Order: sequence, then C-alpha cells, then structure tokens
Amino acid sequence: MSATTSDIEKAASVLQAGGLVAFPTETVYGLGANAEDPAAVARIFQVKGRPPSHPLIVHIGGAEHLDDWVEDVPATARLLAEHFWPGPLTLVLPRGRRVPLEATGGLETVAVRVPDHPVALSLLAAFGGGVTAPSANRFGQVSPTTADHVRAELGDGVDFVLDGGPCQVGVESTIVDATGEVPSILRPGGVTREDLEAVLGHRLSVPSTSRIRVPGQHPSHYAPRARVVLVEPEKVVAEAERAQELGHQVGVFLPSDLAGTPVKAHAVVALPDSPAAYARGLYGLLRDFDQQGCDLIVASLPVEDGLGLAIANRLRRAAGPRPS
Repeated sequence: MSATTSDIEKAASVLQAGGLVAFPTETVYGLGANAEDPAAVARIFQVKGRPPSHPLIVHIGGAEHLDDWVEDVPATARLLAEHFWPGPLTLVLPRGRRVPLEATGGLETVAVRVPDHPVALSLLAAFGGGVTAPSANRFGQVSPTTADHVRAELGDGVDFVLDGGPCQVGVESTIVDATGEVPSILRPGGVTREDLEAVLGHRLSVPSTSRIRVPGQHPSHYAPRARVVLVEPEKVVAEAERAQELGHQVGVFLPSDLAGTPVKAHAVVALPDSPAAYARGLYGLLRDFDQQGCDLIVASLPVEDGLGLAIANRLRRAAGPRPS
C-alpha cells in the first residue's frame, strides 16, 4: 500500500503540530519531526532511546533549499548535491542558524540530504520545511525498511506512519564530510565511494574515526537481538554447524558461491549475487532471523567495493560489542 494525497496532507499537519511522522525514503524509513521545533526534535530522541549527543539528518525538498539550512556551502558540496540529489547522499556542512542545536547533537555542523522517494518528497513539499529524521527504530537496532517494521518496533510512539512500500536501497545514506578542503566518507551507504570519486576526480578516504560525530558511528549499531559472528566466507558452514552443535539456534548468511551447500543450522539464507539485492534485503533478513528464534547469526563480509563497502560496515556494527 502506498500513501495517498490525503495521507501526506495529514502527515504534514502532524509535523506542523509538533508530532512525529514515520515516512519512507529510498534507504530506510525515517522518524521525522519539524527540524525547527526543538521540543519535537527532543521527542525523537526519547522515542528512539537515542543519546541526545548523536546528531540527526535534516531532510530537505531540493538542493535549491541548501542555503536555507547551511551557513556556508563549498563548491565541492554543490557539485555533489548536483550529481547525487535526490539520492542516498548526506552532506555534513556548517550549521545554519535555522537549525537548532538539539538536531545536531550540540555540534556546529549539520547533516543534510534530499531523499529520492516520491512519498518523502511529497511530504517535504506539503510540509514546506525541513524534517529531521533518523531511522524509525530503537537506537542501535536494525533499521526498518517497511512500514510494518516501524509499527512493530515503535508502536504508539509514532503519531502517524506513511506507508510507501519497501525501501529500494535498504541501507542508509552515505555521509560525506564536506566542511574541509578535502571531503571524506564518514559512513558508507547508498552512494558508492567509486561514484563519488568519479565526480570529484580524486580518491576519498573512509576513516574509522572522525572529529565530527555523525549517525551510525556507535560500535554496536544496526544490530538484531541475535549475536552476529563474522568469519571468513569459507568458514561460514563449519562455524554455523559448530555453534548449532553447542546448542545455539543459528541463522546463516550463506555466501552466493556456496548456494546449495547443506548446512545443519536453524535457519539458512542463500545470499544473492547482486550487492544491490543484498543491501536491499539485509535488514529484513536480520529481522527474520530474530523472528525465527535465532540467538546467533553467522555471516561473512562481502568484497568491500561498491555497495559491498556499506554492507560490510553494517555487518561489522551489527557484530560490535553490545552494551552490558
């Protein structure tokens, strides 16, 4: 089911009244609030259980609105916006006065993007302002890629859910620090490093840490309830069967070149050859393993080029140390 014009108008009214709206983007579903309403923004952190020091992304309706939200836009940022907006690219830039510090985690930078989804763009047009929105899930857990995921996880914490169908990219946007002379990738995502480098004409670094806080940097993030164990591709079957024999209910991400290999495990998913299909289905597969009662998931990292870089990033975070 896709949102109707009436649904979009209602959602815009909820935002204008200070409420929270879950809405689809091409990456994942976002939990949105009026970006200029500190009380509404604060409620996002409360509903998600998200630390207030973690910045949010401001979604805007088009690149022509960038100067409304950013203090100074370098030529590099305009070039990237021209090539990749609407799309799964977030630019970190100096905060404009219009953006409350509640939305930036207290930082003087702001993360901004234009989503590539007809429902999201219609909502932004109807609302007439910026919508600050992290993923519509509990902090640190698996991001939602359908409206049902949002309803199941956040329930009455959301005032209105816009259903735009399954998300087509499936992993969050690429975040690029565009504040300095040389941009860098702070979070790999739906726009690949190779695509960015082709436009900029030079290599981009992907530092493991950065001076700027951005979404998705927590050691444990995008995590299912089941513990995630990462091994070399050729060791996936042996590790899964060993854990199953030890009494675990094991879910297995079987590499595509091992498709058809019998595995003694609780649940087995043969991964697609296509990185785009893998990214689109990743979070749904993690949720499915939880629903099937798995307490441990065995996976391997894909080759880290193209979308494989973003998938590997999400799997490493999912396998990261959990809060005690």
